[in-house]
Amino acid sequence: MSTRSAYKATMTTAAQQWAETTEQALLDETLKLAPVHGWTRRTSILAGQALGMSQGETELLIPHGPTDLAALLSRRHDARALAALADVHASNLKIRERIRRAVEARLDAAASDEPALRRWMGFLALPQNLPLASRLAWESADHLWRWAGDTATDENHYTKRAILAGILGAAMTIRMSQGREEAMAFVDRRIEDVMRFEKWKATTDVRPSRWLNDVAEHLGQRRYGG
Repeated sequence: MSTRSAYKATMTTAAQQWAETTEQALLDETLKLAPVHGWTRRTSILAGQALGMSQGETELLIPHGPTDLAALLSRRHDARALAALADVHASNLKIRERIRRAVEARLDAAASDEPALRRWMGFLALPQNLPLASRLAWESADHLWRWAGDTATDENHYTKRAILAGILGAAMTIRMSQGREEAMAFVDRRIEDVMRFEKWKATTDVRPSRWLNDVAEHLGQRRYGG
């Protein structure tokens, strides 16, 4: 690599590091402001001002304002949960215990930001933000399943993440309204429901692709006879 190329690479890395560090600092300021001002574009601008940034500089770094900050918070909580799980050997646990520990860690990871988290959840519940909420829930579920050792690449890959994303969202709502104990009781019930379903599914063939094939075969028989 030439000296010029090495210099450009160093500058690019430094700029990326600055951007990542500043994004996290903006998120820290947002967590202070959101309980009062809500999860809004105005809050993101105020967060930038607290760091000595102009509105233009803030919008250049997080062009989508509260949407970008919402994603940053979810990913911070994902990282925090995985750090808490780092010393837990998932392979030594039964699958239901792995998922319980994973969900518990993810709920606890978000708990310290509870005052702002309520406004964050309200923001993501707005109709225009539901696609983002779904993507973030999917990301969280994917991280937790990978920690749990899931290597499925068939339809189960998607089914597992969709189910866990739903459990995470509902459990977070319960945690905010009724407390940790009630949230984990809900998680235990849902895991038990899923395990019963998996046992039933193991005795039948309910794969979507198999179901679609059966439907196609049935329709073909009706159309052409046989």
